[in-house]
Amino acid sequence: MAMRSGTPLAVTLQGPQPEVGPPMVEFEKPRFDAAAFLASAGLGRRIIQLAPGDAFFTQGDPADSVFYLQKGRAKVTVVSATGKEATIAFLSAGDFVGEESLAAITGVRLATATAVTACTTLKISRQEMIHVMHEQHSFSDLFLKFMLQRSMRIQADLVDQLFNSSEKRLARILLLMAEFGNPGDQEQYIPKISQEALAEMIGTTRSRVSFFMNRFRKLGFIEYNGRIRVHKSLLSVVLHDQLPGDNAEGASIYKHSGT
Repeated sequence: MAMRSGTPLAVTLQGPQPEVGPPMVEFEKPRFDAAAFLASAGLGRRIIQLAPGDAFFTQGDPADSVFYLQKGRAKVTVVSATGKEATIAFLSAGDFVGEESLAAITGVRLATATAVTACTTLKISRQEMIHVMHEQHSFSDLFLKFMLQRSMRIQADLVDQLFNSSEKRLARILLLMAEFGNPGDQEQYIPKISQEALAEMIGTTRSRVSFFMNRFRKLGFIEYNGRIRVHKSLLSVVLHDQLPGDNAEGASIYKHSGT
């Protein structure tokens, strides 16, 4: 039997096909929550309760951790070689303190942080803080924003000290301690603080602070009965550099306060 000429038939041999399972599902990595991280204890961090007068850390201690103030008010002080103490900052909820521990070369604390009211704080080890800042950009962004705000505050403090009268400096520090600037705030009690400490913070004498405080009280800017209550009207001293009752020539508060 003759075979037809032409293209030979192609024969395809099919072997057993591999079993195809369901498509692989990639699970999304949980998003880092900076607020939750700062609100809870965990690896390298723990929550500490402090009573008024308790120290977060003391000047000269090893700088091995950063603190995040969850609740309460605190102050930062330094002591000179001769034993003179000065208050350099007040802290409130949402502030970090002890960030010098993040320096490339760890050293010692340059100041003392002390609770003014009952405080709840998160203590974060240096290693954990550095790790989270490198791994979680949302957290490093938050911390960078805080550091920039602190830098701006320090710069404003320097300008205030160089160019403003002691009366205006006192008005500004009272407003800062009362945390004015938050929407809806009209008046606020500030943490207990002595006139000596206020004098140290603004660079004047206790007698001048006493004089200014009495003047502010007579003008209705503050109330003082054991604790100081600051009214928003005190802003007029800082914004307009003029007090009610100044003469028609617009006498500045500089003329009343000196330096």
